[in-house]
Amino acid sequence: MRISSAIKHIAFLGDHLPRQCGIATFTSDICEAVAAEFPECLCVVGAVNDRPEGYDYPTRVRFEIDEKELDSYRRAADFLNVNNVEVISVQHEFGIYGGAAGSHILTLLRDVHMPVVTTLHTVLREPDTEQRTLMRQLDELSNRFIVMAEQGKDFLKEIYGIASEKIDVIPHGIPDIPFIDPNFNKDQFGVDGKTVLLTFGLLSPNKGIEHVLEALPAILAQHPNVVYIILGATHPNIIARDGESYRLKLERLAEDRGVAPHVIFYNRFVTLEELKEFIGAADIYITPYLNESQITSGALAYSFGAGKAVISTPYWHAKELLAKDRGILVPFANAGAIAEGVNSFLSDPVLMAATRKRAWKLGRGMIWSVVAKRHMESFEHARASLSMPPRKAFAARTLDNRPYELPPLKLDHLVRMTDSTGIFQHAIFNVPNFAEGYCTDDNARAFILTLLLEESASLMTRLQFEHLASVYLAFLWNAFNQKTARFRNIMSHQRHWLERYGSEDSHARALWAAGTALGRSKNEGHRNLCALLFQRGMPTVENFSSPRAWAFALLAIQEYLRAFSGDRSANHLREILTNRLVELFRTNCSDDWVWFEPVATYDNARLSQAMILSGYWTSRGDVVEIGLRSLRWLVEQQKAEGGHFAPIGSNGFWTHGTACARFDQQPLEAYTMIAACVEAYALTGDSTWHRAARRCFEWFLGRNDLGQSLYDSSTGGCCDALHFDRANQNQGAESSLAFQLAAAEMTRAEAVL
Repeated sequence: MRISSAIKHIAFLGDHLPRQCGIATFTSDICEAVAAEFPECLCVVGAVNDRPEGYDYPTRVRFEIDEKELDSYRRAADFLNVNNVEVISVQHEFGIYGGAAGSHILTLLRDVHMPVVTTLHTVLREPDTEQRTLMRQLDELSNRFIVMAEQGKDFLKEIYGIASEKIDVIPHGIPDIPFIDPNFNKDQFGVDGKTVLLTFGLLSPNKGIEHVLEALPAILAQHPNVVYIILGATHPNIIARDGESYRLKLERLAEDRGVAPHVIFYNRFVTLEELKEFIGAADIYITPYLNESQITSGALAYSFGAGKAVISTPYWHAKELLAKDRGILVPFANAGAIAEGVNSFLSDPVLMAATRKRAWKLGRGMIWSVVAKRHMESFEHARASLSMPPRKAFAARTLDNRPYELPPLKLDHLVRMTDSTGIFQHAIFNVPNFAEGYCTDDNARAFILTLLLEESASLMTRLQFEHLASVYLAFLWNAFNQKTARFRNIMSHQRHWLERYGSEDSHARALWAAGTALGRSKNEGHRNLCALLFQRGMPTVENFSSPRAWAFALLAIQEYLRAFSGDRSANHLREILTNRLVELFRTNCSDDWVWFEPVATYDNARLSQAMILSGYWTSRGDVVEIGLRSLRWLVEQQKAEGGHFAPIGSNGFWTHGTACARFDQQPLEAYTMIAACVEAYALTGDSTWHRAARRCFEWFLGRNDLGQSLYDSSTGGCCDALHFDRANQNQGAESSLAFQLAAAEMTRAEAVL
């Protein structure tokens, strides 16, 4: 018997088959399940593409979104509004949408005019700043949340402050597989008469399969009739980056342990019908995942609901599902415990049968027809919430609150400026100037840019960025003098260093680049090399006297601590440098001069930004206030009468009590102001900071003293300065990188607006 609903048009948003990933499978299944249970309701899908050519989608997919293109999300919102969709079901995972922490999805959610129900496939216990900011925005834009485990609901309440009444706990759906003897399905796989262990899902190193292979000798010693089936293609992202190295590693391990005759690899992505047959043939299902922070596992849900005897490591979903003797939990990365668990099941058929029955009985509440009805209840509750005051997203899209139209990413000039050694320091017009050679400052900036762009790039583009990143990192490694523990800065075109060591600022900028890689990069080789640079180069900073070097080092430490928050020496140095800047500010600050020094020179906003970040992450409100107060002063002092940004000129700078130099205005100043204002906005949510960042970015595009654009859209380069009568037409590395880094910061800002 079908249940009717008042909702007649639902859009599901996420990855979709034939794209190969767990979210794609779930989106496909939940859409089909709701459509089957509520045939009078039109169910459509917006599929997210991770490659330009997309996929050969079924007719259920009505529109497509380019994962990395912000405008694509706006067009999708227009499609949903025009087609009178009544509810949007968003499948959320940090890795499937573009932007920092997947923030591009917020652009769509702000523009739609219907309730949003967001299904969270990951709920992090320790989110970073960007992830926490995104979750705050999702809370504002979503009428309801769906999680698949009680642990997820607890995290949403305790960590993110989301109201309990806004959260629905609905289990992961499963196909309705009858409770049958596994022997009925074994003959078609050539394993009749065998005891079958099964692990399935896209293959990747975090699955821990090697520990099951290590356990097999002990299992076979007691039960020589066992075979272990490993079902699933290697994850497409792993294939693109590492090929089949993980699978080959597993195969070699099976051979080394003498268990190869008992291991079967099925290297393909199977259909649902095929998967049901594989599950049906399994006696024991094993999930040996290596990390506890997995709130949902479709593979576990499918096997558990089919009444399989399950052995699993204690990640969050497994701990909840296998409680009360519904399976066996074993410690992470423990082959001995896996062997003991398998042997206990196989040596005690009564235990295994009882465990299977308990799992299958609970699984009746997880079949797709039941889950579809629970989802529809959540959708109806979301619609009912429209009787409450409208969401902020329903406001008109005015010039003041609509997303800023950023120029498309174009890196032609930076690629042209880069050779096998590094990025050239200067250019003559848009042609590299070999005579001026290279510098560490620019290669550090270029390395940071590749790291920021990797986070929001398509897979193939990420590989291109990794190549550039390797060039810039190789330069930084060569720049570091192991004897002096200092970075050199200037290198000639003939690859000769022109100094024993460079400035304190260049040293700290290089450490900032290394810290950024340690906090963000997925390239293990890059991270390992940067760890050496960071460990060997950071102690020197304590003896530096440059306030900007202190600020750059604080930014470096902040990035580093994203991954290594427990490092006592890094935390100690952060405290020392923060206190120095606090003392400097208190010494020089007055009613008319809210600054750290008696002169404002270059890279000014970095001092404020370092205070904002360090103060927030050390819970020092006085430090945050210094950062915000000094930055607010900078914003006002660099605002021209016409309202546009007019940075402190480098031709004289600005000494307290004298006139401020108006020219030469440097692109680096606009970029550093943008970065600091975006950080202030992310912390406070005050849109004043966002407007200030926009104003600074518009300086590049012609909203400046001369009304001339410094950005060259044909090359992706940027003019070196704004003089009193013209723009400097040379497109050097510092200026061009300043624009590209500013654009990356603005993309982040637009995502959290």
